[in-house]
Amino acid sequence: MHHPRREHFSHSTPVRTFVFVIGTRPEVIKVAPIIRRLREAEWATVRIVTSGQQSDLLDSTLAEFGLRPDFSIPHRSHCRTPAVLASLLIRRLDKYFGEVRPDCVLAQGDTTTAYASSIAAFYRKIAFVHVEAGLRTPSLDAPFPEEFHRRSIAVSTSLHCAPTSAAAQNLVRENIARDKILVSGNTVIDSLLEVAASKPAPPADFPRGKTILLTAHRRENFGAPLRDAFTAIRAFVDLTPDVAVYFPVHPNPNARETAFEILSRHPRIKLVDPLGYRDVVAAIQNAWCVVTDSGGLQEEAPALGKPVLVLRDVTERPEAVASGVVELVGTSRHMVFETLFELHKDSAKYTRMARPVFPYGDGHASKRIVESLYRQFALPPQMRSAKILQLQHAS
Repeated sequence: MHHPRREHFSHSTPVRTFVFVIGTRPEVIKVAPIIRRLREAEWATVRIVTSGQQSDLLDSTLAEFGLRPDFSIPHRSHCRTPAVLASLLIRRLDKYFGEVRPDCVLAQGDTTTAYASSIAAFYRKIAFVHVEAGLRTPSLDAPFPEEFHRRSIAVSTSLHCAPTSAAAQNLVRENIARDKILVSGNTVIDSLLEVAASKPAPPADFPRGKTILLTAHRRENFGAPLRDAFTAIRAFVDLTPDVAVYFPVHPNPNARETAFEILSRHPRIKLVDPLGYRDVVAAIQNAWCVVTDSGGLQEEAPALGKPVLVLRDVTERPEAVASGVVELVGTSRHMVFETLFELHKDSAKYTRMARPVFPYGDGHASKRIVESLYRQFALPPQMRSAKILQLQHAS
């Protein structure tokens, strides 16, 4: 990787300290390309803070990307609600920011970790950069609590790295200044294309033939919605002997218990532990289709040409839906079953949905973000671009 704008660097330019706060596995995948590129820059010192929001998955994914934390907030088993976790993180992050005094704090997405990071940075008057900014749904409580987190984070953000022009327009409609918005693309595509190019082998236990890659873990689907969706999927597999299911089960007990109750003890349904990222990419590449409530898979699977059925009624990622390769199906038994049956029966529909589309970026999002960080934090004020949005045209 090349140093962004290295020709402008001089030894008189002060080294800036950037702190990335990470809480879950998807956050690692999406910030890893930025961290690696930023660490190549002579003008940047990078520190990684982990929150323990998803401790086991977080540690293994960091190691997979060759990263390790500089500071970890221990996982607390009693932090079972967003309120308890947020209060703990704000307190611990405030102390850490006061000791390190970074020039910039960065966080990705809409987790409680990202939300708490933005508040702690604001109270310390530290610039906050939001990666994957501007995603919105019409309802403040769908998804819960992520939509509230996204809207709240935007208020105090210094640089909004929007993955798409539609996300940028969401921010403009909320009266965010245009010179604080960078249309960067989504960094998950950077990681995805890099791993996919290495042609990883599928997991050893991945079924042959038409295999549904299934994931489900969203809080709003716990209980009856997951039970209904899983019941429909099992009924569909019973009816179609050429179809199997491969399900890396999320460790959250609310998702895990329902998965094993309804989907276990079936010869063509494989329930497995969470996968490493290379295995996830290989599973997508070898799947017949993807059924998920995950935001990340809505971005990744379309780029690899796989149809996606989303177990949600609304999505903050409408671009792939508009392109025709992602379909919102909700969680009702009838809708999930009928949509799977139609996809299986209608080869023309499957062909329309099984084509690569790239609404979320070209694999160069991390380059654009680091160039923007350089201009905003490393260049002398008189040399900085008046409008950050211009960066997308120069990349």
